[in-house]
Amino acid sequence: MRQLFARKPVPELLGEGVALDTQLRRVLGPWQLTALGIGAIIGAGIFSGAGTAIAGGADHVGAGPGLILSYVLVAVACGFAALCYAEFAAMIPQAGSAYTYAYATLGELLAWIIGWDLIIEYAVGNIAVAVSWSGYFQELLRGFGLALPEWLATDYRTALHGAAQLREAVAAGVAPATLPAHVQQAAEAVAAAPHLLGIPLIVNLPAVAIVAAVTWVLVIGIRESAWFNTAMVAVKLVILMFFLAIGAFYVRPENWTPFAPNGMSGIWVGASLIFFAYIGFDAVSTAAEEAKNPQKDMPFAIIASLVITSVLYIGVTAVLTGMVPWGQLGTAEPLATAFSERGLNFSAGIVSLGAVIATTSVLLVFQLGQPRIFYAMARDGLLPGWAAAVHPRYRTPHVTTILTGVFVAAFAAVAPIEEVIELTNIGTLFAFVLVAAGVLVLRRLEPDRPRPFKTPLVPLVPLLAIGSCVLLMLGLPGITWIRFALWLVAGLAIYLLYGRRRSALRQGGQGSGVRGQGQG
Repeated sequence: MRQLFARKPVPELLGEGVALDTQLRRVLGPWQLTALGIGAIIGAGIFSGAGTAIAGGADHVGAGPGLILSYVLVAVACGFAALCYAEFAAMIPQAGSAYTYAYATLGELLAWIIGWDLIIEYAVGNIAVAVSWSGYFQELLRGFGLALPEWLATDYRTALHGAAQLREAVAAGVAPATLPAHVQQAAEAVAAAPHLLGIPLIVNLPAVAIVAAVTWVLVIGIRESAWFNTAMVAVKLVILMFFLAIGAFYVRPENWTPFAPNGMSGIWVGASLIFFAYIGFDAVSTAAEEAKNPQKDMPFAIIASLVITSVLYIGVTAVLTGMVPWGQLGTAEPLATAFSERGLNFSAGIVSLGAVIATTSVLLVFQLGQPRIFYAMARDGLLPGWAAAVHPRYRTPHVTTILTGVFVAAFAAVAPIEEVIELTNIGTLFAFVLVAAGVLVLRRLEPDRPRPFKTPLVPLVPLLAIGSCVLLMLGLPGITWIRFALWLVAGLAIYLLYGRRRSALRQGGQGSGVRGQGQG
């Protein structure tokens, strides 16, 4: 038990950063790091997920205009967590993010669990982002009079579900034309798709293509990736400001009544769902080993990205629910829907373009973060040495970057977005809880440890972070908890069978992990 909960000393972690400083390039300044945070945060959560959170879905009630309060609640919860992340990011500027922080505070077993859990946030979360990107890209194509065949632009699960709904409707004597458009499109995909041994060949080709493109950009270098992301962040901020400026003229105050049609229950459920829109500020910490001055710039970037996006989210939600009755916003493209309902088709096209750019930058930042967590875990011996390999020319963790891209593309081709978002939410909230707990533990064990940035009001702020994140987790469906538990059990099995035996810490230091890296 002592070995399972052995902590990796902070001086050793800091020593790794010095010893391996030549591996990853320190080229990112404070505004590039802030842009990484904004790039990761603003994406599918506001451009897609807000719609079902406002209008409700098959398994949850809608928040209505009260989603404004949902965003405020989540911003406060994430603010507490961000302050905890900032303390660790400044004190331990390593690539592993929450995994590294847990290793220094809660021990190896919990570090592995959080590292495994972060796969849900970054790799699994990117599946949802890729699916959302595909939806907006197709809307953009339709604006130019172009369209992909439905069987090349729909995920497998959604297509089969739509076909089943159509069969049930026909059996019940319901006219197919009266069914929702997305059901008709899904059924069309199954009917038009080529079949192999009776199985329809359905794939979300745009989602696969964008993941492949982003993976290539990330392999060729961090500086190029950062500039590419900064450019996309600038464009999507301009487009969100465009939505606010144009949409404000079409706001009807009566659409805000009732403000909370399903009371606090709807606001709470809405907060649990749109938490996906805030995931990303913590992704800044995965680039700590590529920051020029991480002790100063990491806390700034984490907090600044959260504040900027919170203000935008609240403003966009207020305008969105003011433009259109809240019950009409349950689409995958709520911002474009609001403009279309007002006859502003040209503006809807601009918003669709903004969504494509926004979700591209989210894909890039999350695809950047996941390989660096694998890199840190492999350096500690908990994953095979090849996972810590760095490209000799580009100085990026190219092997795990490519593997992450393959994983995300494969599942984005067939997975529905709703289930992926819920699993991503619970995984990220769990990571936030452990990071906040880590602040409390290390303050108790090493109170005199130098901290370039200190979380204020300890233990109050970490406890509030833990409490608010647990509250949001409780708002998620029961099936999401079951899937999350199964995911953690699978990760624990891998640790006991492989990681526990190969741990560099158990073998007397970091040597094993570094040797593995060289072999990679």
